[in-house]
Amino acid sequence: MTQKELLYFEDAVGHECSIISILEDTKNKLEDSNLVDFIDNEITIHKNMKEELMNVLEEKTNEWSNINGKLLISS
Repeated sequence: MTQKELLYFEDAVGHECSIISILEDTKNKLEDSNLVDFIDNEITIHKNMKEELMNVLEEKTNEWSNINGKLLISS
């Protein structure tokens, strides 16, 4: 993953956090239980997406750590 791709992932995580926050604020203002249920579902979807993005970032970070560790040992 390039530095530019990493920045895209970081931006995407930030966007998901913003969306989750907006949805939670909106949910707290709603009275219609159908809309609350809909928003709860959307919150779950975006939390899952954020988690998936974070998992990819963690996986890539671990790969880079392993590569850098091997490079340092072989140097």
